[in-house]
Amino acid sequence: MIGSGLNKVANLGEWVIDLLEGIGRSWLFLGHTLWASLTPPYRFYQLLLQFLNIGAQSTLVIALIGLFTGAVLAVQGDYTLSKFGANAYVGSMVALALIRELGPVLTALMVIGRAGSAITAELGIMKITDQVDALRSMAVDPIRYLMAPRFIAGVICMPLLTALFVALGIAGGYGVAVGLLNLSPGTFLSQMDASVETLDIVSGFVKSVVFGIIFGWISCYKGYTAGFGASGVNKATTSAVVTASVAVLVVDYFLTSILTRIFFQ
Repeated sequence: MIGSGLNKVANLGEWVIDLLEGIGRSWLFLGHTLWASLTPPYRFYQLLLQFLNIGAQSTLVIALIGLFTGAVLAVQGDYTLSKFGANAYVGSMVALALIRELGPVLTALMVIGRAGSAITAELGIMKITDQVDALRSMAVDPIRYLMAPRFIAGVICMPLLTALFVALGIAGGYGVAVGLLNLSPGTFLSQMDASVETLDIVSGFVKSVVFGIIFGWISCYKGYTAGFGASGVNKATTSAVVTASVAVLVVDYFLTSILTRIFFQ
């Protein structure tokens, strides 16, 4: 009994130590990546390639989801607000929900699922096929060559994709509200204009930048530390998507609380 209890305590201690070491290594990785991203030499071709992979190739899925998210918000908003005789505020609800919350969060989740998994798998395969070691043998820093372009592209593309999501979401909400729910176009636009402030846009922008950092950080780190073999890459890719998605939702709560206290009180 005593030996079994000691083994459980030892296993727990080993798990805690591994967890803390992993957290420490991930933060060191982030610091190295930030330094490589902010100091020359820059890999402009690699950066442009990541703009294509992360940004341009994500526009279609972001546009479709944004359009239908705005349409759903308009339908649900009209149904809910009609109980209080406040249908005129459908435009305000759609715009504020998209700008402050749904736009940054849903965009981040979709980019993580589409591009984040691809980045982790690509880097993981490069590691297990010794391509990362080959870069080191040629005196090329793999963090600067592989991670920094992906990190920078993620941070820049996330706000741009969020803006696309929000714009098409508002367009979808407008089309449903005016075309199907018979809301006055002037009422929709005037209430939206009266409700949305610059601080709302700043709040959404700050969130999208932070989510871009999370996306680039976790996707690159999981690929860089992937285990060997197909199963190692599989586990790293799954872990990257799950960890980054959960991190986005958790950080979103704290960002919402902090930004609300700073901007809206």
